[in-house]
Parts: sequence; structure tokens; C-alpha cells
Amino acid sequence: MKADAELDISGETCPMTFVRTKIRLEAMRPGELLRVRLRGGEPLANVPRAVLDHGHSIVVEEEVADDLWELVIRVAG
Repeated sequence: MKADAELDISGETCPMTFVRTKIRLEAMRPGELLRVRLRGGEPLANVPRAVLDHGHSIVVEEEVADDLWELVIRVAG
């Protein structure tokens, strides 16, 4: 799936994982897709939940390598 933008937060820790994701989502237009790379554990538990709480939707959530995940988020609007 082709995304309009990409963000790699795999080297970040919470709460910066969602802070960086939120800032990027706010700079995008409704309906655009953001691909986010993140680690499992706390980031994988918190980022999708916070994204949904802010009204966005998760189109894809998949593990692409050992403990490395990708989310594709559709911007709300």
C-alpha cells in the first residue's frame, strides 16, 4: 500500500513515539496515509490506541521484521 508520508519512530521511546506521530499527522490532509515504523512492546500498545482516540484509522498493522512493526494510518477528516 502506497503511503503519502513515512515516519520511522523505531528508535524512540514512549511518550515520544506518539508525540512524533501526532505532529506528523497534524501536518497531513484528511484521507492521506502515513506509514509508521515502530518497535513492539509499549510503542505498539500505545501508538495505535492514541491514534484511534484522536479519530484516525489504522488501515494496516503488521510485523515486518523481528520486533519491527509498520502501521498505515488514514488521517481523519
